[in-house]
Amino acid sequence: MSTVTKLEGSKVKLTIEMTEEALEAGIRREYPRAAKRYNIPGFRKGKAPRKVIENAYGPLVFLEDGFDSAYPALYEEAVKEHDIKPIDNPAIEIEAVRMLGAEDLPEGVAIRFSATVPVMPKVTLGQYKGIEVEKPEYNVTDEAVDSEIEKARRERARLVVVERPVENGDTVNLNYSGSVDGVKFDGGTAEEQELRIGSGAFIPGFEEQLVGMSIGEDKDITVTFPSEYHAPELAGKEAVFAIHINDISVEELPELNDDFAKDASDFETVEEWRNSERKKLEETAAQRAATEFENRAIEAAAANCEVEIPEILIERETDRMVEDFARMLSQQGLSIDMYMQFSGSDKEALRASYRESAEKNVRIRMMFEKLIEVEGIKATDEEIMEEVRKFAEGFGDDAAKERFINSAGEDIKSYFSDRIAVDKAVKLIMDNVLEKQA
Repeated sequence: MSTVTKLEGSKVKLTIEMTEEALEAGIRREYPRAAKRYNIPGFRKGKAPRKVIENAYGPLVFLEDGFDSAYPALYEEAVKEHDIKPIDNPAIEIEAVRMLGAEDLPEGVAIRFSATVPVMPKVTLGQYKGIEVEKPEYNVTDEAVDSEIEKARRERARLVVVERPVENGDTVNLNYSGSVDGVKFDGGTAEEQELRIGSGAFIPGFEEQLVGMSIGEDKDITVTFPSEYHAPELAGKEAVFAIHINDISVEELPELNDDFAKDASDFETVEEWRNSERKKLEETAAQRAATEFENRAIEAAAANCEVEIPEILIERETDRMVEDFARMLSQQGLSIDMYMQFSGSDKEALRASYRESAEKNVRIRMMFEKLIEVEGIKATDEEIMEEVRKFAEGFGDDAAKERFINSAGEDIKSYFSDRIAVDKAVKLIMDNVLEKQA
């Protein structure tokens, strides 16, 4: 027998009665393993009869083993009986035990226990049709087009040595040797090092002190490492660098003319090249505006929902986002611990930085699930198989594509079905969205 009580925070409490028969069955299942914990004189370990062990250690000696074996099935029965959809494991608490003197238990009941479990909360949709959203607009300026052209010029620039003191923007070739309290430190010495002044590649204050130096000049400069420097032994320390300037160079950019356009692009003239770059930037800007407009509409629909989001769902989404971040770092050759060291952050601060986005993501996901249910949105078999075939196009050879298509099971089809349903829900929102006038 079981009863259910709704609690705050999208949790329910199942109160379940375990019969003496169910407890006894659990003890019998666990006895061969549990008996091995006890040494009884005259018997090999684990071979003593149950009654002998109970006489020696008390009648409750196997109670916990029997309970742990029996309660999962009773919990699952209660979940089905009350049509509960748990989203995490239950917190189990024994409330009354007949063998410990509980007098309010019905005849034949050995234990009353509770299972408190978070469940999917009730979602009440708000407005999702006719939402007013401001559409962003990203204009392509002449400066943006010029910047794209300048990138190509810089890629083909050459360095020309100049006979004058260092200026900001110059590239210097230098030797340096750093020390703290007169002792050289690892990574503080280099020869023939190229450094673009103003790049911010070195410690703050280092590059600025090279301005005004000449080729062949030697000079000692003093800098202070940041307090959160990635090498803890240097953090906050004052260091002296012995500098020698080998060369000073400036970038010499190729002249922007039609000959350069032919060499650097697929076009005959600079004007054609600029027009092409502008078109690409305008397409990118339009796509960016459309994507942001769609995101704003989805977020507005989610914000209009009434739902109490369980903490466990936010924690899981935060876990996923942190894992994605760690994966991105690993692709760049960094570990999450290295990132913490460089940034001066810690895992709690990192998780906290993702919390707002994680909660928003969960809310959006729950909104879509409810909207799909309310609108009766479904993916057809044809649509699912079309997505399977599109996905298979990413495989190298035709045989692999066919194997994937022919062996696509329910898990794969369910994934594509859910994705199609969400796409249809997005289309429903966007077909009815209203552009708010600024």
